[in-house]
Amino acid sequence: MPKEFYSASEAARTLGISMDTLRRWDRQGRIKTERDPSNRRLVSASEIDRLRGMTEDGTLSARNHFKGIVTEVKTDGLLSQVEMVVSDPVRLVAVVTRDAVEELRLKPGMAANAIVKSTSVIVQH
Repeated sequence: MPKEFYSASEAARTLGISMDTLRRWDRQGRIKTERDPSNRRLVSASEIDRLRGMTEDGTLSARNHFKGIVTEVKTDGLLSQVEMVVSDPVRLVAVVTRDAVEELRLKPGMAANAIVKSTSVIVQH
């Protein structure tokens, strides 16, 4: 059975943000939290899905979803730069972790999706 609530640290880890950011978002009203009997923050699974841009059926709700072809992958240290052509001559360049590039096995010539959500770009294969 899936979790209904996450601790603040679990929620931050799931969202890829720091605890300081989660606390700041809570104070600013950007994330809805509840409190347990010990006054610790709890974040509902539905709130995490909302912030991740997920819909009830598990698909992304991001408006800016681009299908494209990877044209170049440059890796230096822990970071990689991925360039895609999303519609000629429009290109999209994203800096992601080396691990992400290796996990997705991104190579020039392959099809990939880029999802732009706020200031983040999610590259998907």
